[in-house]
Amino acid sequence: MNNWFKQNGTHVAIIAIFVVLCFVYFSPVLQGKAPAQSDVLQSKAMQKEIMEYKDKDGKGPLWTNQMFGGMPAYQIWVQYAYNGATYGIALITKALPNPVGTVLLLLIGAYFLFITLKVNPWLAAAGAIAFAFTTYNFVLIATGHSNKALAIGFFAPIIAGLILTLRGRYWVGASLTALFLALEIRANHVQMTYYLFLSIIIFVGIEIYQAYKNKTLPVLGKALGFLGAAVVLAVMINASLLWTTSEYAKETNRGKSNLTTASSEKDAGMSKEYAYGWSQGVGESFTFLIPNLYGGATSIDELIKPESHMYKAVAEVTGGDPNQTPQAIQQLASQYNMQQYWGEKPSTSGGYYFGSIVCFLFVFGLFIVRSRLKWWILATTVLFILLSFGRNFPLVSDLFFDYFPLYNKFRAVESILAVVGLMVPVLAFLAIKEAQEGNIDQKILVKKLTWSAGITGGFALIVAVIPTLFFSFKTENHTQIVQALTQALQNNAGVAQKIANALIEDRISIARADAIRSFLFIAIGFGIVWAFITKKMNMQLAFGLLALAVLIDMWQVDRRYLNNKNFESKSTLANYFQPRDVDNFIMADKDPNFRVYDQSINTFQDASISSFHKTIGGYHVAKLKRYDELIQNQLSKSVNQDVLDMLNAKYFITQDPQNGSYKMSRNTTALGNAWIVKGVQFVKNSDEEMKAISSFDPKNEAIVDEQYKKLIDTTRLGADPTAFIKMEKYHPDHIEYSYSAPRDVIALFSEIYYDKGWNMYVDGKEKPYFRADYVLRAAQLEAGNHKVEFKFEPKSYYLGEKISLTGSILLLGFLGFAFYTENKKKKAA
Repeated sequence: MNNWFKQNGTHVAIIAIFVVLCFVYFSPVLQGKAPAQSDVLQSKAMQKEIMEYKDKDGKGPLWTNQMFGGMPAYQIWVQYAYNGATYGIALITKALPNPVGTVLLLLIGAYFLFITLKVNPWLAAAGAIAFAFTTYNFVLIATGHSNKALAIGFFAPIIAGLILTLRGRYWVGASLTALFLALEIRANHVQMTYYLFLSIIIFVGIEIYQAYKNKTLPVLGKALGFLGAAVVLAVMINASLLWTTSEYAKETNRGKSNLTTASSEKDAGMSKEYAYGWSQGVGESFTFLIPNLYGGATSIDELIKPESHMYKAVAEVTGGDPNQTPQAIQQLASQYNMQQYWGEKPSTSGGYYFGSIVCFLFVFGLFIVRSRLKWWILATTVLFILLSFGRNFPLVSDLFFDYFPLYNKFRAVESILAVVGLMVPVLAFLAIKEAQEGNIDQKILVKKLTWSAGITGGFALIVAVIPTLFFSFKTENHTQIVQALTQALQNNAGVAQKIANALIEDRISIARADAIRSFLFIAIGFGIVWAFITKKMNMQLAFGLLALAVLIDMWQVDRRYLNNKNFESKSTLANYFQPRDVDNFIMADKDPNFRVYDQSINTFQDASISSFHKTIGGYHVAKLKRYDELIQNQLSKSVNQDVLDMLNAKYFITQDPQNGSYKMSRNTTALGNAWIVKGVQFVKNSDEEMKAISSFDPKNEAIVDEQYKKLIDTTRLGADPTAFIKMEKYHPDHIEYSYSAPRDVIALFSEIYYDKGWNMYVDGKEKPYFRADYVLRAAQLEAGNHKVEFKFEPKSYYLGEKISLTGSILLLGFLGFAFYTENKKKKAA
């Protein structure tokens, strides 16, 4: 044991420092607080029904009716109990307070990669801090993109496992790759995993080229064989997650359109306009070096300070009233988008800042690093930056969007910069490693270090001195904003222009302050590295000071986006969405299954109402395609009452625009959980089906696609006033009905059609059912008194779980054997 501590004491000490850093940064967690993350709060609302039944049954349902009339729970919350990676994720997210575990993962994972790259431990610690404290990671945590941050946290250890395998440590490298890749996939952010794989494809391509050049293809082939086995194992472990996700994705707004009238869409995937909505501005990429060059987050925090130019200009209009002036600035921001941020995105919670010192060292790495890792990092960085531009540089993005497999399934293309956030610090600290090894002449090192500081520091200095040389500090529609403001000010062009100029001056001031800040940090970084190279400072002190400088740099900027103000008591967060009087009244209804149409909120972009009711709206980035089409065609431009009735929207909530009070009304024509129709109207396709439900009588007729004609025997149907059907028991995964009919009837159910798991049983025997009214379930039921059950039994989940269990057991054996052989080698040595 003493020998173990002697060998690993430095690593233990560094990890202990990481733990302390996390708890210091997130000190409110020591007071029992948690971050108020908007997306997490929305997620809890989405999960309301799932968690209620989980607490009751001990297992969460795979379907929920809480949003959009009903949808699979796959991308909301599912247990995946037989997936071993589930427990690894739980260890990270539950063993330590949120978000300490996530940041600690980012730190330790990156540290492991740097150690694998044979970087000095204290330098590795500096590199880990540079990656973990990249502002994008903290912006994700602040907004509640927890799965995304977790997925990024596994980037570094996956690459470490890859490198170990390629070095010939086949068993341990491949087993660790399988472990971390399984955890990466289980973090359930497919977009981040996809971007990581793109970078790995480039990595492997370079390795194949080098192996071909050096005639070592058989050796590489063996390593790739082990890595292939690791990928298969990681996929097996996540079989249930991947299978259900793949199956569901085809039926969502990321899948093929059902309407030929949606001509702007591709055959599969989302529209280019939607995917490119959040594209990185070309000039905005300089925020890697100067954080608030583009104003930072979409905010007015700096504009409402009395010393700002904007405040002074607006104060002249408001008479200097300290209450009215901030309100007027807020109004200008909301109506005319007169914000600090002036980039290309619709809005942003914060930019991508990789650190002034880190960017300076990255350039230094481009000059001196001789490892072929440099070419992988450079190729990945350049390509991913070009891809992040999206609509702002479509030449490259469009090629990938149109031709590269699965690329068109993802939105917010700027997210690919998360991988660049790892590439930049890796090359930066490989540069220091190269300098440390002493294989390059000191004079050359100093010369190239000076060039690097000159390039990065010189750019920062130019922005500080002449900010408008390269940047306009105006939005694309600046002229239109001034014109609209002029009209609002009764054609007072002078005042409008003065306010607009004041806004530009504030943006310049913000950028200049950060440019000076970046210049100073580059100077500090240059001084430390210069002193180390010229042997005026010993290695331990230099690496320690460098780590401290990087930490201070990143820490200060991160606090702009995530600080103590983001935290609330857990009790406050647990009851964040409070029921209104109208909600309490509706919740008193003992009917177990009806829906609410809340018009007082952004119905189809807000999940808050799901905290209390099953709704026809909600919020989710992957809603069912058919339901999304129903929203766009029947509930967005104008509201189709017939559609609300068939969805069993029993209550409507509205808000009085005059006094803000809420009103509730009962929809007396809602059709209930199930009903029997008098007839069927067949249509040729989805276009005709959508057109037919635009004006029809849902109580008496069903609109059915001709593809289901074989499931309906019209000769046996007969309308009878004594026939009835009613719900007897409700569970999200299992709904029971009873009915009585003297002849065969067509019954409609106000439940969303999804044939990838829902099965219908009549008196215990499985029977066919079909889709009607574009989104609902329907069936021909035989005469008599019978019991009907709908059960959600997706094969993709249940068989997938068995495969996951097998993969989890194999991984444990793989890891055990790998570390046994590794230990055996050490003893033999």
